[in-house]
Amino acid sequence: QVQVVESGGGLVQAGGSLRLACAASGSIFSIGTMAWHRQAPGKQRELVAFVNSGGITNYADFVKGRFTISRLYAGNTVALQMNSLKPEDTAVYYCSANVNGNDYWGQGTQVTVSS
Repeated sequence: QVQVVESGGGLVQAGGSLRLACAASGSIFSIGTMAWHRQAPGKQRELVAFVNSGGITNYADFVKGRFTISRLYAGNTVALQMNSLKPEDTAVYYCSANVNGNDYWGQGTQVTVSS
């Protein structure tokens, strides 16, 4: 059994910052890429950023220079530091983790940026 749990969402004014965290736990033998995705109302889910097991990161163009993804502790936790937030960043943010060769998803955390 593997669980992926996000935390850290909330309401912030435009230009502000939020830090999201995601932890994978349970029967973990190997953990690979961890990623953040988001889904705004009426839109498809989109990839925001990912970090692989070697620490290589990649970002969607719309967050480059504003968001930073990092892995923490034993590699089972990933954080997303979000700076210079814009109203269009408003979405439910989901974390995914490739654990034991399978992808697991969290329930999501709401991020709302007011103008």
